[in-house]
Amino acid sequence: MVAVDAVVFGYKEGQLHLLLIRRFIAPFQGQWALPGGFVLPNESLEAAVERELREETGVAINYLEQLYTFGQPGRDPRQRVISVAYFGMVNPDQFELSASSDASDAQWHNVHQLPALAFDHADIVQTALQRLRNKLTYEPIGLHLLHDEFLFSELEKLYESILNRKIDRRNFRKKVLSFGILKETQIRHSAQKGRPGTLFRFEEDKYRELKEKGFLFEIK
Repeated sequence: MVAVDAVVFGYKEGQLHLLLIRRFIAPFQGQWALPGGFVLPNESLEAAVERELREETGVAINYLEQLYTFGQPGRDPRQRVISVAYFGMVNPDQFELSASSDASDAQWHNVHQLPALAFDHADIVQTALQRLRNKLTYEPIGLHLLHDEFLFSELEKLYESILNRKIDRRNFRKKVLSFGILKETQIRHSAQKGRPGTLFRFEEDKYRELKEKGFLFEIK
């Protein structure tokens, strides 16, 4: 049997989160898991993962990239199942979660405080986290996870959450601004602490132009 699983990351409350569902049926009934399920006979892998994600969480994503294929014997106690995992990023504020189908609940969980997961989903999540960190070398992750306008401190916190470590904020700010893909707006916004800061937004056209020239958005 062939299945699909969706690893969907979101950023909220200053931390990277993962979208999980609570399984409604056996095996692992009542346990947290990634959204996913079996591919229907006349269904593409992409259509299957989008359907399962929509049915089990209410989240619709236009683009999910294929992550890896997991096929260890015994990964599913029912029978031999190969799962093709997909990976994506969204702004959680754009969706209202709604569990149905094989899910009794759907919630965002801090990636650094995840519950025990069904099947081999913990391994799938770790593979996805490594892919996300690798993407820091060639893509401005905040484009997918932050609001259209954001404080620079929010971008810093996002990268610290993804890397799971502190960054040199002065060097980070200098390097990111040197790329020329952020525009400082005239809007001031109050952070939770400290004085009001200026909001920034991504210059998507500028980024696409640089990307065509082989631009690397590398943050270490």
